[in-house]
Amino acid sequence: MADLQFEKEAGGIVAGIDEVGRGPWAGPVVAAAVIFDPDNLPDELASRIDDSKKLSAKRREEVARQLPSCAEIGIGAATPAEIAELNILGATFRAMERAVTALPTTPQFALVDGNRLPKLPCPARTIVKGDSISLSIAAASIIAKVTRDRIMTSLSRRYPGYGWDRNSGYGTAQHSKALEEIGVTPHHRKSFAPIIKILSPD
Repeated sequence: MADLQFEKEAGGIVAGIDEVGRGPWAGPVVAAAVIFDPDNLPDELASRIDDSKKLSAKRREEVARQLPSCAEIGIGAATPAEIAELNILGATFRAMERAVTALPTTPQFALVDGNRLPKLPCPARTIVKGDSISLSIAAASIIAKVTRDRIMTSLSRRYPGYGWDRNSGYGTAQHSKALEEIGVTPHHRKSFAPIIKILSPD
């Protein structure tokens, strides 16, 4: 269960950072950074925070609505064009860097989910599966997931047929069929193999 042990060990103002959307065929990669005030975090809310993948969409939305009352939040994203330019890892780092820059307060230390560090304005450490054991990283995973899902739902209204409101841009059967029948949109990741195949069938 996620708690604030890593944050307490680091000391000072600590941001947890996570991203979502590295695998989809369409849409941005989105990152979030969250700084908790441990003295202003209700136990009831803390008990509901977990890795976003383990929570229902309803629970994620509920937690995301409550977090701004007890945490500082920064959100960053990288576009499909940036993903093509930088590759998905580089674009993920750019989204994380933007999320930290968007925080109202510059953190003194950062906890980053995974095993690679972006360039940040403070010391940092990686934590593998951090979204399951660090409360601030778990909260960041929720904010990033909710934000990206909202983006993809909005895009699905402009580009119906791909099912982005349900598949978030991942390569489902519906998405694959729509690519063949409708074609590639400006929001598809043209550096990803399934999209390259559609654009250059030979």
